[in-house]
Amino acid sequence: MLRGPMNEFEIIAEIFAPLASDPGAFGLKDDAAAIAARPGFDLIVTTDQITEGKDFFAFDPAAQIAQKALRVNLSDLAAKGAKPEFYLLALTLPGGFTREWLENFAAGLKTDQDRFGISLLGGDTSRGEILSITVTAFGFIPAGKMIKRAGARAGDAVYVTGTIGDSGGGLAIFRREKHTLSELDRDHLIGRYRVPEPPVTFGASLRDLAYASVDVSDGLIADLGHIASASGVHIAVEAERIPRSTSLRAFWGDEIEAISRAATAGDDYQIAFTAPAGLDGPFTRIGTVSAGEGVELIHQGQPVPVQKPGYRHF
Repeated sequence: MLRGPMNEFEIIAEIFAPLASDPGAFGLKDDAAAIAARPGFDLIVTTDQITEGKDFFAFDPAAQIAQKALRVNLSDLAAKGAKPEFYLLALTLPGGFTREWLENFAAGLKTDQDRFGISLLGGDTSRGEILSITVTAFGFIPAGKMIKRAGARAGDAVYVTGTIGDSGGGLAIFRREKHTLSELDRDHLIGRYRVPEPPVTFGASLRDLAYASVDVSDGLIADLGHIASASGVHIAVEAERIPRSTSLRAFWGDEIEAISRAATAGDDYQIAFTAPAGLDGPFTRIGTVSAGEGVELIHQGQPVPVQKPGYRHF
């Protein structure tokens, strides 16, 4: 990227102010935004950062980088049962950038604002060594209805939305892992790595279903471990039940090693939750909750050793 002539205030006024459609953002012309109180609702807040070289590549399309930055936060809100409404954006730009890149980045945000019914409230822009994006997202939920990690109980079933491992497959392709995939399968996996598909609209349905929930960001086994720890229970995940796309199965196969790899790859941004057994919906039953502690991956009735349950930031 070539260094652009725009300064911070031009970036705000010309690139991001058009995204701040809510009156409480004041057209990004003030030091803060105002969110009106909503009697009977709780405000749910989450924040996530994505960084070049760790969460995306410098050559990824700017619009898709923006969408990923936003969606990893919308995934958290959905897992809590909240409806997303607003977000803040902190953008750290490296020494070179172009107006075209910024416009494409803003276009990606606009696409998702229109899709998910949200708007920008404000944020910050600064210079740094590498590209880094931090989004803080806000959502509303009827008072007292947020679904926590704690709440799972013995006898619950464990469910997950979507498919697991696709993003890990996409990353493996970028890392030049050998494959004989069709162009369609290759593009599917790369697409899931670059732009996750969190079940945002499904989040509200969780309020009447789930006892505990978590978004699957660091890996299915690792994130279910958060529910097990917070709830003081044991979770058994049946490997054969973990939903995997035909594209990932074509890439990694169906052996237990491939299933375990998918379950620990991370970056899926689906929702894992516990609820009564026997439910039907846009999700898959993958296990059970019992007394005890920790998470086990079970294959043909036997525990499978999992050396690394998911991604670790440190």
